[in-house]
Amino acid sequence: MTKQEVVLRNGTEAFEAWEEPPAPIYMQFYFFNLTNPLEVMDGERPAVVEKGPYTYREYRPMEQVNFQDNGTKVAAVNTKTYIFERNMSRGPESDLIRTANVPAMTVMKMFEYDPILASFINAYMRSTGEGLFTTRTVGELLWGYEDGLLKALKKLKPDLDDFFGLFYKNNASNDGEYIFFTGQQNYKDFARVDTWNTKSSLNWWTSDQCNMINGTNGAFFHPVITTNETLSIFSSDLCRSIYALYEEDVTVKAIPGYRFIPPSEVFANRTLNPANAGFCVPAGNCLGSGVLNVSACKQGAPIIMSSPHFYEADEKFVKDVFGMRPDKLMHQTAIDIHPLTGIVLQLANRIQINVCFVFLTMTLPFLLLCQSVVIDDASAKKLQTIVVKQNVVENIPFMLIGLAILMGGAFMLLMCRQKVPEVRV
Repeated sequence: MTKQEVVLRNGTEAFEAWEEPPAPIYMQFYFFNLTNPLEVMDGERPAVVEKGPYTYREYRPMEQVNFQDNGTKVAAVNTKTYIFERNMSRGPESDLIRTANVPAMTVMKMFEYDPILASFINAYMRSTGEGLFTTRTVGELLWGYEDGLLKALKKLKPDLDDFFGLFYKNNASNDGEYIFFTGQQNYKDFARVDTWNTKSSLNWWTSDQCNMINGTNGAFFHPVITTNETLSIFSSDLCRSIYALYEEDVTVKAIPGYRFIPPSEVFANRTLNPANAGFCVPAGNCLGSGVLNVSACKQGAPIIMSSPHFYEADEKFVKDVFGMRPDKLMHQTAIDIHPLTGIVLQLANRIQINVCFVFLTMTLPFLLLCQSVVIDDASAKKLQTIVVKQNVVENIPFMLIGLAILMGGAFMLLMCRQKVPEVRV
């Protein structure tokens, strides 16, 4: 019955939860404050101190919903809005952070072979004293600020945006239109992404396999999940698809679930995982295990993705920065799923954004984020009822066997008593 109920169709609980997720979602940002910029310029190892969390409540309803192909597919945009939660944060959005000057590094790389613009950038940075590091507020680094160098360059390159922020234009906005399978024809296709921005594959990577759009968006999964399954997830933030494997049984709010995690092979180097050679951009330019160069899909910005504190990355990334303390419990991404319904019970999606310093041959941590969600109490109560019914159904055969044994024993006892001869005295 569950397979028929878990379908994206008007009137089903699955559709209502998909369209307007009931559980509160939180995004926590931790910045890496650089404490020794002058020493770094002299070739010393950077030292960073983690500051945070700066917590935001995330709202992500599905909007512009449109069913297609006789209800087998549904189109929608996933609008995300972030509201700052001061009482759940270390400090205000006005806290200052010293970190990499991403705009400067981006345009230096972008125009390194244009002698006129390269000279202009160097002259501007010398005259203003601007360097490879900058001090900005949390709010500016996340949501954007007008950058002086970009503003000056815009006079020569009108198409250049003179604002920068890691999540600039990402608040109260969406990442494009998705078309999902509804699960009407095949329950295993429930919420699986068919196309993103009209495309069924990506074009940032150097192999067809790496450019594939696989799985769901990570918020929903098909029902009747087993421990030997591979769950595929497409992440537009990572600019690629990843996968997760079963790790262990868990319990969340008295509901049994399976924990799935992305194995180390997902971000392993091409020697350990030859299929990952396609993520080396340009072709052959591989950074090592545990990191992903996403500059191709971030407008040329020298951004490197990894797990927090370079968890499961090559040891050199950890040793190159003082202050890295990778820890499985704190830094691993994990998804806890109720296997019968495919409902996400608990999620901890952890990513670190780093900046590649080509001139200094180092990768500097910029911030780490943790997107978290735990099933709400109302949904948990409904699911607990399903769990009880499931246990009853699963135990019916054993109950019948036990009843048969009991009845058989009583029958044998009755027969034996009837056969005992009467003793006369």
